[in-house]
Amino acid sequence: MAWYDNAVFYHIYPLGLCGCAHENDGQPTPGAFQKLNDWAAHAADIGCTAIYIGPLFESGSHGYDTIDYRRVDRRLGTNEEFKEFVANCHARGQHVIVDGVFNHVGRDFFAFQNLKTDRENARYKDWFCDVNFWGNNEYNDGFSYGNWGGFNLLVKLNQRNPEVQNYHFDTIRFWVDEFDIDGIRLDAADVLDFDFMRGLRRVANEVKPEFWLMGEVIHGDYARYIGDGQHLLHSVTNYELHKGLYSGHNDHNYFEIAHTIRREFDENGGIYKGKKLYSFVDNHDVDRLASKLNVKENMIPIYALLYFLPGIPSIYYGSEFGIEGRKEGGNDDPLRPALNLEELEKNPPAEKLPAWIKTLSDVRKKHPAARTGRYRELMLTNRQYAFARLDETDALITAVNNDENQSAGVWFPAPCDGTWKNAVTGEAISPENGKLFVEVPPCGCVLIEKEA
Repeated sequence: MAWYDNAVFYHIYPLGLCGCAHENDGQPTPGAFQKLNDWAAHAADIGCTAIYIGPLFESGSHGYDTIDYRRVDRRLGTNEEFKEFVANCHARGQHVIVDGVFNHVGRDFFAFQNLKTDRENARYKDWFCDVNFWGNNEYNDGFSYGNWGGFNLLVKLNQRNPEVQNYHFDTIRFWVDEFDIDGIRLDAADVLDFDFMRGLRRVANEVKPEFWLMGEVIHGDYARYIGDGQHLLHSVTNYELHKGLYSGHNDHNYFEIAHTIRREFDENGGIYKGKKLYSFVDNHDVDRLASKLNVKENMIPIYALLYFLPGIPSIYYGSEFGIEGRKEGGNDDPLRPALNLEELEKNPPAEKLPAWIKTLSDVRKKHPAARTGRYRELMLTNRQYAFARLDETDALITAVNNDENQSAGVWFPAPCDGTWKNAVTGEAISPENGKLFVEVPPCGCVLIEKEA
């Protein structure tokens, strides 16, 4: 089994976490990589076996307007410091993936500067999409061009240009040779050219065993990117499940979550059965989980679902402490704050959550079925939900309750023969007529393991 099939990710937005200047002034933020190393070590302490860190490379502002793909952003530090960061992660047994922002570049990227200077005669004119020398824009360039999301700050690259393709392929080779990274999260994968992604996959297969490609895909059919025979990506972001995880609790509606999982992963016909999607409850683009929930105590069952429903779980830095954060109009800064790890560890906003996440990691590590086993729904109501993850020798049951006012006595069929116990307390749970019974606390979870 590849490392990423068993991974728990920890997602760091470094420019925010380190409190870097919003506009790149060329000045390093004192102690940035020491801070990043401390947070990666903390991630290991709570059971995270992989770090997704990004964006990292030289940019003009928020990191996604890349200026230089071969240089770590000066606000964070140097290439040597990032190389040391990756080595430290590897020494802890953590893999490292970074943001690959290959769809667009910043306006200070060398090829776009050439376009501005030489216009129709520019050497790199064909590196960009929809260049129109009869147009103009808010920068008064005297021409217009394709962009991402309507933002001319983000200049759209022509991924069908062989030179652009080879430039990015060489970038991946450079990152592996220079930093020894283990994979790439492809920004805006839902607008990348498919032939270009096939080329990225060929390079990924060449540069390093089990080099992982994961794509940011918000809407649509994920099978287009990870389906059999596509030879594109290994995984994509599961935004469909992300939405259900919080709204299913706010609405006291576990049917929403269960329907999503049946559609995606049911052992009798799920459309992504056997595939691994990248699961999360929040990230650098969406409101923090604690800000989305009507009842914050429901973070306990939600994180259990993140860990034990099919998928590769990811925690966004700081959310394991229950911090809040909402977008302010189009401003993402509140989602990407500078944080003090020592203060959060002493006084977490949600006191039980960090220890609970560590427990979830321990249980997941202990049970292969929790990571790669088949999914089977065992019982479902609006407020209670139980399911099993199963393989030939192992089984783990997750039972959750989103009712904030009362505990729930839950009966469900034992998914296989064997003896059972509470995976956290060790208390024996005896079947009666082929069924198991547990009392699930308000906004709570009970994990039940099959004894060896």
